[in-house]
This record gives sequence, structure tokens and C-alpha cells, in this order.
Amino acid sequence: MQSYTDIVAHGWVANLPPSWRPYALLARFDRPIGAWLLFLPGLWSILLARAPWGETAWLIALFFVGSFLMRGAGCVVNDMWDRDLDRQVTRTAGRPLASGALRMRHAVMFLGALLLMSLLILLQLKPFSQMLGAGSLALVALYPLAKRVTWWPQAMLGITFGWGAPMGYAAASGHMDAAGLVLYAATFFWILGYDTIYAHQDREDDALVGIKSTARLFGKQSGPFLVVCYTLTAGLMACSGWLAELSGWALLAFVPSLWMLARQIRALDIDDPALCLRLFKANREFGLVIGLAIILGRL
Repeated sequence: MQSYTDIVAHGWVANLPPSWRPYALLARFDRPIGAWLLFLPGLWSILLARAPWGETAWLIALFFVGSFLMRGAGCVVNDMWDRDLDRQVTRTAGRPLASGALRMRHAVMFLGALLLMSLLILLQLKPFSQMLGAGSLALVALYPLAKRVTWWPQAMLGITFGWGAPMGYAAASGHMDAAGLVLYAATFFWILGYDTIYAHQDREDDALVGIKSTARLFGKQSGPFLVVCYTLTAGLMACSGWLAELSGWALLAFVPSLWMLARQIRALDIDDPALCLRLFKANREFGLVIGLAIILGRL
């Protein structure tokens, strides 16, 4: 495996005032893919709940901004836990806390600002969704510990990153039913699959420092594992659409997404970290196709 980092210090981040740049890097604002992947389950569930189109658009906007804020907060918490480990992993050694560009007190203050802005968005939602949002804070805080105690931290990420599905459904409908719960299950297996691909970037460094992951657990059997994860993803998503009484147009629009998941499985090379990152990022387009399918199913 090649030594590299996925930090993007050029581009728009390079145009920020020098004192701001470490904070943007700490929150991964240079790499918005994580915020997109956090947002997509909320997008799906808001659309699936069939609120009026005006309310739907407003909720999607709130969840989009909130996803960037909460993903940033989650990254800060993760780096606070992992700063010592990050120094030992090539891809993460340049992170602001690991490199010393920021101190812990800076991270704490920044985290407080992100959480405060997130709270302002949460207060715009229905009470049930507010309760779910408050509960997600415990998941965000505990996720970084999972890689230290279990071979399945990707499952913990699935529970945490997929939380937007029940939150979005509750925000749009004010309750939870079988369609929303089945969609949450679908997002869990989707995240379990794509984060296994992502974890292969660090597989060798993780082995050296004792970090566990499904990438290390399954190794060269990751392909068959992805088949299971993505088959369950597709089946559960179809079931959720059926429970929500989407029209046949949704199923037709859903077909390209199956090809996109199959392509990830076929193309996977666990010893090519750059390819793993590209396959991981391809899940944004998959998620947008699913959103379009739900929209068509509502027509």
C-alpha cells in the first residue's frame, strides 16, 4: 500500500485566513463527502414520509446544513479521542490535533460552536425528531471507542450515520412506522458496506497500532461480505418503498442504483487505497439516485 494522506489543504481551504484553516481541516470541510453521506439517509426518509412539498423542501434544507455541522462535530470528537493514534497512521498524521496545529482547548471551543449551531437547527423540528436528535449525541461520542473494543466499528458507524433516517422520517411525519424503520435498517447495511471499503485505506497501519475494523476482519473476503451488505441494502430499500406505497416508477428508477452497488463490488481492490477512496465516494451518487427514485415514486 502507498503512503498518502487524504487531507485536502489546497482548493478553497487555501483561501481561508491562516488561523481558520486548521479548523476547516479538523471538521473535514475540505472533504464534504462525509457530510453528504450523513445527509442522504435523512433526505431519503424525508421524501419517503410524504410531507407536503413545501415542508419537504424546508426539512431537506435544514438537514443539509445540519449534516455538515454534525459531521464536523463528529470529526472533532473523533480526533480528540484518536489524536495519539492518528500520529501513527500515515493518512491521518497531518490532522490538526495529531500534528499540533491545534490544541485540545481549541477543539473543545470549536466543538461547542458546532453543537450550538446544530441545536438551533434541531429546535426547528418536531418534538419527536428533537428527542431523536438529542439521543444521537451519545452515539457520536461513543463511536470513536468502538474501534478499540470490537472488530465491528463499521456497525457502530452504521447505527450513528444512519440515524438521519429515523430523524428525517420523524421530522416529516411526526411519528415512526414500519417504512421508516425498514429504511433505517437499509441504511445500516449500506454504511456497513461502504465503510468497510473505506477502512481498507488504513488496514496495515491499523494492524500495527491495534485498531480493529471489518476491513481487517474480512480481509480478502471483503468482496463476499459486500455482496451480503449490499444485497440486504437493496432488498430492505425496496421493502421500505413498498411499505410507503411508492409507485412503480420508484422501482424502475431504483434499477441504476443496483448497478452502482455491483460496480463497487466488482472493482474493489483492497490493496489500492486510492481506489478504495474513489469507491467510497461513489456512494454519494448512489444516494442521490435513491432520492430521485423516491421522488418519482411519489408522483
